Amino acid sequence: MINIVLFGKPGAGKGTQAEFLKEKYNLTHLSTGDIFRYNIKNETQLGMLAKTYMDKGDLVPDEVTIQMLQSEVDKNPHSAGFLFDGFPRTLAQAAALDKFLESKNQKITATVALEADDEILVKRLLERGKTSGRPDDQDEGKIRNRYQEYNEKTAPLMDYYKAQQKFHAVDGIGEIQEVTERLSNVIDNL
Repeated sequence: MINIVLFGKPGAGKGTQAEFLKEKYNLTHLSTGDIFRYNIKNETQLGMLAKTYMDKGDLVPDEVTIQMLQSEVDKNPHSAGFLFDGFPRTLAQAAALDKFLESKNQKITATVALEADDEILVKRLLERGKTSGRPDDQDEGKIRNRYQEYNEKTAPLMDYYKAQQKFHAVDGIGEIQEVTERLSNVIDNL
């Protein structure tokens, strides 16, 4: 079983690359964004709570995110592996994920970070916001707040996974196929 954590700042291309990775490696794609949107659309209790944070451009608290994610893993007991997209975002979430996977006799195989310049990403998100309907993609202030939160809470995950020798950085700028090839090279050599 292979379990990959894919992370990077909003707009770095996680969703685009996740589509390729799940097909090539037969992984169950667990996107916290998709999970949040599903729960919000269906007005679940956790979804409505998550929406209050997302509308402000803040990260959803760990306990809400973890409960949603565990539910999705449990729905896929026969999966060949998982691609965690957008989770974990904090050290507490990483520890909770490790503990949860350990309870199922699994572990994270590798973490791959798509790296990109903030200014390029802001432009990407503002462009995406024109068609996505997502309020957090239409306001530059909210976008920059998300990056500040990422830098403060998510960037320390690099050290967490480096200590486990599971961290791999990939340049997220370029044509989609170029980035896909860089990711494949990392995963194929695990």
